Amino acid sequence: MTQNTETFELDPSHDLDMVTLFSSMNHDAEMEANAIHGLLEANDIPSIVVGTQAIPTFEFQVQVPRAQLEQAERVLADAQEAGPAAALEGEQAGEESGS
Repeated sequence: MTQNTETFELDPSHDLDMVTLFSSMNHDAEMEANAIHGLLEANDIPSIVVGTQAIPTFEFQVQVPRAQLEQAERVLADAQEAGPAAALEGEQAGEESGS
């Protein structure tokens, strides 16, 4: 039996710390957070949604690694500027290329 002696170096910087990109307590916060999460993932930006339905007034957040916050802010701003029509076009294009 062999032992795995591979060692890992920890990244001491704060580049991988998760920071909040979006935060809302609105009635549609979960839906909006999931949409933003999907947009970021489609642009190769890792993100997580933080929140729960168990407490209706609980805040929903989308968090990204600190090192990718500026890129995530640009992607989100571009999507908001393009509006819902562009989002629908992008979703349809993705469906067509995936089939």
